[in-house]
Amino acid sequence: MAIGVWISLSAYFALMIGIGLYAMRTSTSTSEDYILGGRTLSPQVAALSAGASDMSGWLLLGLPGAMFVSGLGSAWIGIGLFVGAFFNWVLVAPRLREQTVHYGNAITIPAFLANRFPTRALSLRTVSAVVIVVFFAVYTASGLVAGGKLFESAFSGIVSIGSLSDYTVGIIITLGVVLAYTVVGGFLAVSLTDFVQGCIMMLALVIMPAVVLFGEGGGGFSQASQTLNEVDPTLLSWTEGLTFIGWLSAVTWGLGYFGQPHIIVRFMAIRTLKDVPTARNIGMSWMAISLIGAVSLGIFGRAYAIRNGMDVQDPETIFIILANLLFHPLVTGFLYAALLAAIMSTISSQLLVASSSLTEDFYRLFLNKQATEKQTVGVGRISVVLVGLVAAVIASDPDSQVLGLVSNAWAGFGAAFGPLIILSLMWSRTNGAGAIAGMIVGALTVMIWISLGWSGEFMGGPGVYEIIPGFIASFIAILVVSSVTADAGEYQHIER
Repeated sequence: MAIGVWISLSAYFALMIGIGLYAMRTSTSTSEDYILGGRTLSPQVAALSAGASDMSGWLLLGLPGAMFVSGLGSAWIGIGLFVGAFFNWVLVAPRLREQTVHYGNAITIPAFLANRFPTRALSLRTVSAVVIVVFFAVYTASGLVAGGKLFESAFSGIVSIGSLSDYTVGIIITLGVVLAYTVVGGFLAVSLTDFVQGCIMMLALVIMPAVVLFGEGGGGFSQASQTLNEVDPTLLSWTEGLTFIGWLSAVTWGLGYFGQPHIIVRFMAIRTLKDVPTARNIGMSWMAISLIGAVSLGIFGRAYAIRNGMDVQDPETIFIILANLLFHPLVTGFLYAALLAAIMSTISSQLLVASSSLTEDFYRLFLNKQATEKQTVGVGRISVVLVGLVAAVIASDPDSQVLGLVSNAWAGFGAAFGPLIILSLMWSRTNGAGAIAGMIVGALTVMIWISLGWSGEFMGGPGVYEIIPGFIASFIAILVVSSVTADAGEYQHIER
């Protein structure tokens, strides 16, 4: 069993590293190449890169796990994400691609904000860089947790090294491969590997639910529905048992899209503005297929487990369990590669964005303003490794939940950057003071909300997802502060 799986996984690892070496030879000579791929992404690569870097292990672990436990009520998260992604492509993508070039050819989000609001440039770059590095350390940790769970569930007792657990070895292997191609190949390597990984993920999410439903022991759609109804009729209901607050907390995940640096940076890298609609159509089609597959896997995986007397102790591992149970080892290895693809595509994107902020918005801004392109690329590579190591420390707790870590980081970025990105692109009166106020208020609101436990229970009732108060507070702060202050020379924005 292990030999066939390792053959598939080894081929996948070799392919990822090979792409990294190819990218190193073609697009790492300047900081713009290393951080943004020279703005040369085709619509196909940009679309699947944005999707793959977005979904992460959450798509194959977190969402199916939530569906397994709660049924169709949890699918509202996916619906909210789909709607949010669509409006992100429509409202943000074309404007950000155009305006990051217009405002000083910015290659990072903090640099764009600094160029857009020059009177508060230093403060904006500093605050935004801190937010990016802090929340991405947590976000990257969620991916490493997923990698650790994969190796712990799939290779129990096989991959242990000395006194290290399977979980820890899984984190080491996952991070090691990601660092290998990200450090050497930069943004182009990350984007090209994302494209390949996105294809693998979608194929896996088509194959797995189909086999679970119609393969041996599945019983088909009608039999699965009957099984679920006998256990708990609410599993097949979109609304039963779901409060308004619960529904709102689920669908508002979509608000987070506007402020995710590792996703919107793909918009900045698209080859031309005319390619944006094509990329949007490809990206949304990929997302629809993948989300339907993940939802189907979770809900019908529950029916399969019940019918076959399976004891699933950790619902977030249902993909791993079924991949190991239902397929030939070579196919199982491919499915594990799909999970690793989801994990690695997001980790690599997050590491690169965090690295770019440390390099462009800290090193080049405070330590070495005259840094050469070679020095900048070198510091970028070191920063990728450092952020990865910090994330590994955060992920060291094997009891960490993927969905929980993702939700916290997603909300932090969504509240800190979402309203600011929208208003800086679409409202000409937004100024630097408002931008700083919105970013700080949004991030602090999310952190305070989480620390007080209000995302779990609020005023004696169900918890409210922290992105809701954070996004609203940030939006209001930007509007109010921008309206009552005047930063000279900042009303140069051209609405389009």
